[in-house]
Amino acid sequence: MRFVDEFRDPAAARTLLGAIERLAAPDRHHKFMEVCGGHTHTIYRHGIEHLLPANVELVHGPGCPVCVIPMGRVDDAMWLAEQPDVIFTCFGDMMRVPGSNGSLLEAKARGADVRFVYSPLDALALATRNPDRQVVFFALGFETTAPSTAVTLVRARELGVANFSVFCNHVTIVPPLKAILDSPDLRLDGFLGPGHVSTVVGNRPYRFVPEVYGKPIVVAGFEPLDILASVAMLLTQLREGRCEVENQYSRIVRDEGNPAALALMGQVFALRPHFEWRGLGFISQSALRLHDDFAEFDAEQRFAMPGVRVADPKACQCGEVLKGVLKPWECKVFGTACTPETPIGTCMVSPEGACAAYYNFGRMHRDAAHLVARG
Repeated sequence: MRFVDEFRDPAAARTLLGAIERLAAPDRHHKFMEVCGGHTHTIYRHGIEHLLPANVELVHGPGCPVCVIPMGRVDDAMWLAEQPDVIFTCFGDMMRVPGSNGSLLEAKARGADVRFVYSPLDALALATRNPDRQVVFFALGFETTAPSTAVTLVRARELGVANFSVFCNHVTIVPPLKAILDSPDLRLDGFLGPGHVSTVVGNRPYRFVPEVYGKPIVVAGFEPLDILASVAMLLTQLREGRCEVENQYSRIVRDEGNPAALALMGQVFALRPHFEWRGLGFISQSALRLHDDFAEFDAEQRFAMPGVRVADPKACQCGEVLKGVLKPWECKVFGTACTPETPIGTCMVSPEGACAAYYNFGRMHRDAAHLVARG
């Protein structure tokens, strides 16, 4: 297949759904976690959760990079943005993420110079045009976006841009998967592996999932047929008694990933000993900091940041949603006190957040939607 319409073909979807119904053991409830927020939005946008058999359930994981940033790090970003002579830059989806004193968008309204950019290179260009200002880039995301930050830092060194720094919040995918698998309050039968991250890290890092925990994992693409095919592949493994890493997204993902990107990341970043995740707490060696060789560009060393840990609002249950313990509509403030216009937690703000996905696309009751989809 070469065109997007082919990945959304209704006849092919019905064929895959028929295969899924045949493969799903009728006396068993199958629960799979889609790790990536991009998968969650595909599932809700196209009504996939309504099409699957009642005994095949998809739950959400910690793969939304904005959602997993704890409130204390958001407060640190707010503090940076409000420093004199600082231009604070970030991706657009971070502008409305709430901290304990509002969001970056509200800080901008109060007079802070906060600007959204499309890439860290845009932030670097801003620094070269404003040599009398300190330009800070709020770097976040999994291994998917870390290479672009690394490229920017190498370029900043080549150009000798002394007024540019990075507030590094990049996280890695394997440690939270281990934390999920070690969690006593969730039973899973397998995983839809993250496609975007895997373009960089490849498939090999996930081998511990079948080898140590006995769960199959299928690295999945982001179109509706990708999701359905991946579910069918997981069910096939379970039916055949296999447990391994499979790559449904082979048109993009290679087993070895992107060696050039990995090498660059190894040059620019080092692992943090520990990092706090929203909903998962502190996880060892789960995030990146700037390597000592790039310490001159580290905002955490350039500025005396507060670094205070802040608890989430009591009403917010983003943590449970990120762990797959709750579905978004099971949160007590979902769609009432917490909406995209008035978010309490990150899952309602980010374009990859499960709460935002269900709020925008998941209004129909499952049983009614199932009848409509089946015609």
